[in-house]
Amino acid sequence: MGGKKILLMFSLITILALSCKTMPDPKPVPAETGQVNRNNSNTHSFDPNKVSQAVYDSTREEVKQFIEKLNQIVRTRNYNAWTGTLSQEYIDLYSSSSKLRELSEEPLMKKANITLRNLNDYFTRVFIPSRNPDRVQIDNIDIEFVTSTKVRAFTTRTNNAGQNQREILYNLEKINNDWKIIN
Repeated sequence: MGGKKILLMFSLITILALSCKTMPDPKPVPAETGQVNRNNSNTHSFDPNKVSQAVYDSTREEVKQFIEKLNQIVRTRNYNAWTGTLSQEYIDLYSSSSKLRELSEEPLMKKANITLRNLNDYFTRVFIPSRNPDRVQIDNIDIEFVTSTKVRAFTTRTNNAGQNQREILYNLEKINNDWKIIN
């Protein structure tokens, strides 16, 4: 039975990882000077290399607090609180029958005989198992600015070869002054 649980957990983590946008090992981008206009959504004029250290630090702290809140939501399996942390775009995507069918057709999901029917299924059968709060260490969180209101949150894990590897935890956007998970 233990082997099946490990296989299922690995399957779910793999599916969530495939459903997130992943990148090679990016480097932090804060610069020592410059200022970000948080109300500027024009990504053409935004330069992540000009984010001031103060803006980077305060944004990183906000993101860490948001992830700490997400960890508590996962621990308590609070679906309603979780949906409050999602962008409408994320809700629409992971509620769509085509995306749920696509995820359900993944070989590891099929092997575990898991069929996702709705967003709640995705939360309980994919998101929760892949976001074990004991593995998401708040002190190990780093961010990378994408735009003035969007960041990628990373953690660093040690792989089987003993090398540190950065992994994307969340793509986030500040919407109406609140951080939300985006695609």
